[in-house]
Amino acid sequence: MKNVYLPMSAEVIHHGHINIINEAKKLGNVTVGLLTDSAIAQSMKIPHLTFEQRKAVVQNIKGVKSVIAQETEDCELNVRLLQPDYFIHGDVWRKNNSISSRNKVVLLMEEIGGKLV
Repeated sequence: MKNVYLPMSAEVIHHGHINIINEAKKLGNVTVGLLTDSAIAQSMKIPHLTFEQRKAVVQNIKGVKSVIAQETEDCELNVRLLQPDYFIHGDVWRKNNSISSRNKVVLLMEEIGGKLV
């Protein structure tokens, strides 16, 4: 079975999260890289729910095999650790200042032989 990495903050779970998890599980075992409270606070705001509360919700969504902490918005450490076959990210990368982060992941996934979806 292939491995899929999906980073998210999951501050408020909505239909987009469910849709992307459903698409990810079609590709393999889904690991969610859940942004920690400090990672969310760096770029967005102070989260309403704690990391542990968000983790409890996400790990109970059908299709999620595991949830790990992602300490920064930068996914590099977790991607290097997990070496996923697929990296999936939502549309937020097409907005704001996320282009450089996306480009970095594109290069990283090429380096490890995975695919960005």
